[in-house]
Order: sequence, then structure tokens, then C-alpha cells
Amino acid sequence: MFMSEYNHTLDTKGRLIIPAKFRETLGEEFVISKGMDGCLFVYANDDWNAFEQKLTSLPLINKEARQFARFFLAGAATVEVDKQGRILLPAHLREFAGLEKDVVLVGVGSRVEIWSKDKWEAMNLDADMDEITGAMEGLGLTI
Repeated sequence: MFMSEYNHTLDTKGRLIIPAKFRETLGEEFVISKGMDGCLFVYANDDWNAFEQKLTSLPLINKEARQFARFFLAGAATVEVDKQGRILLPAHLREFAGLEKDVVLVGVGSRVEIWSKDKWEAMNLDADMDEITGAMEGLGLTI
């Protein structure tokens, strides 16, 4: 399970250090795709394969299902960790997430999210927690 938050910097070639705690679970090779809310999603290969199976099992005749699968699958890339613990983020994914220099890696359970520092700080996660908590209760989650 991934958790915690790490601040890192992209180098001029688009390489990013992956925290050792995340590398332990992700392994030497893993998948990065476009994510929700303008970030990137990072999956260990087993988790990606399970997610990919769910996407490919969506009904082909449903337009939203096709678009949803395209969103995640078309831009996905397998990356490898180098000897310094870095990955090369593909340019199309850096552009999608607005990653230029300062980034935040966030562990959120079954995946890691990669955010531009500016977008992450703009999220203001504490602002509406009472409202969000009510919505989560509606989904059956209680604290």
C-alpha cells in the first residue's frame, strides 16, 4: 500500500527520482498513465494488469466506456528505474500533467500520483472535508 508525500525535482532531461519506499513496491519497471484531476497515475505491473483487464472488459458499444479506456490506455507508458533511482517521464505525460520542475509524489493506496507542485498545493485538501466526509458516508465509508 502506498502512502505519504514526497517533493522532488525533474531534471532538464525529464528524469524524476522515485522515493525508495515507493520503489520497494513498484519494482524496477512499472506503468505510468494519465490520471484524474490533472496528475499522473503510477501502478505496479500487477495492479496495472488488473486495472487494464477492467478497462478492456467495459462494453465496446458504450461511448463513455470507450473514451474512459482510451484516456488511460492510449498515453500509458512502461518506465524503468535507472541505477540512481530515476525514471524518464515521457514528454507527453509531462505535458499532460504540467510537470516542469517541482513535483510531488503522493501515495494513495494502490497507486502513486505525480503532481506538479503548484497543482498539488492548489488542491487545498482540507477545505471541504466536512462535505466530502458526508459524501463518503453516502458511499458506505465511516470513520
